Amino acid sequence: CHPVPKPESRMEVCDLSPCPPRWKVTPAGPCSSSCGLGLAVQLVTCVQIHQGKEVLLEERLCPVAEKPLTSIPCVIRTCSYEWSFSEWTECSTSCGNGIQTRQDFCLNSLTRKHVNRIFCRRFPKAIVVRGCSAGPCAEQAVGTGSHGAQQQTVTPATPLTVAATAKEARYKDLGLPPSAVPQEQTKSSEGEDNTTKRKRGVCGKLFLNATGVINMMGVESRDCTVAIGRPLQEEITVRILESSLNCSAGEVVLFSGRMMWRTGCRKLPLSLINSRTNTLIVKQRVLLPGNGIILQYDSRTATKKYYQGCDKQLFGPQGEIVNPVQSPDQRGEVVCRTFITVAPRHRVAIRALYIDLGNESNQTHFNYILVRDVSTMKTRVFHGKQQFFWQSTGSQAEIEFHD
Repeated sequence: CHPVPKPESRMEVCDLSPCPPRWKVTPAGPCSSSCGLGLAVQLVTCVQIHQGKEVLLEERLCPVAEKPLTSIPCVIRTCSYEWSFSEWTECSTSCGNGIQTRQDFCLNSLTRKHVNRIFCRRFPKAIVVRGCSAGPCAEQAVGTGSHGAQQQTVTPATPLTVAATAKEARYKDLGLPPSAVPQEQTKSSEGEDNTTKRKRGVCGKLFLNATGVINMMGVESRDCTVAIGRPLQEEITVRILESSLNCSAGEVVLFSGRMMWRTGCRKLPLSLINSRTNTLIVKQRVLLPGNGIILQYDSRTATKKYYQGCDKQLFGPQGEIVNPVQSPDQRGEVVCRTFITVAPRHRVAIRALYIDLGNESNQTHFNYILVRDVSTMKTRVFHGKQQFFWQSTGSQAEIEFHD
């Protein structure tokens, strides 16, 4: 400012009459909670400015109706809760199939302390009971006269025509059509049997018909998995028609769904399995060539409702998921879900094209989208406008829309 003329300094008289009393608020102290809603205490006093100085007055001299709160709500960060589990117990049996259990706890993710289970009520919980195998029992491993050894026998004691006639009569008694009766293997001119070519494609398939027969005998894959899917409102029942599994060798079949988990080997023929929901995974583990099971599945209206009115079911290979619509009386009370099931040989990929759960400022702890990998029961949670790309490790996934 050197080139510019500097004005003269001067002093003016100002009004030094006392200002009216007013409330003074000091900065709030620390929040009483490390996460979630807490309270912060602030000091409120009545003061007056007199001749440029602040004078402390009695509170009655300040307007009572305008007094600020001495405690104000505060949130440092949103509390995060999660389910935690104890170690699995030992198998309930010393041999054969049994169960294992574990306890669940609700944890504060920040402090890692146990809190009331109600804080985790909106989060999915992994299984606390599972099947286990403690190895073959002694009576299963006794020589050639054991049940398992008899199941290994593949050479019929009667002529082939008589055995085939008996099989057709047995399947007829079950009410199955002739086309559902598994045929005996015949060699082709190239030296490979025709049924091997047909069975090779069974593993990894998704069956969507209302009923059918699945032949998993003699498949080339050691671990063969098939899936059965039906619309919501239905449940699936499976009947084992034949089994040649060698239990003592560790061969087993696993049935799994959203509400059930079961393994079996002994006494499988004609046993009945109920999925309790509209999907069922059947996994067969075979060690010896030629062994396996043949099953018949049917679907029927579910005896108990296991879904919400806003739930959806998708079967691959691709589809679009739109935010579900809830009726006014359901909002805030139910969690809408979308179930995705694809063929076991495939995996699920989900890409969020558009998502808006509100701004960061008006988000709530219960306003989010949750994606679950059914095979591992691991979950991912997405908030706000976070676009994402997610891939499963298995052939089933679930999406939950919370609030």
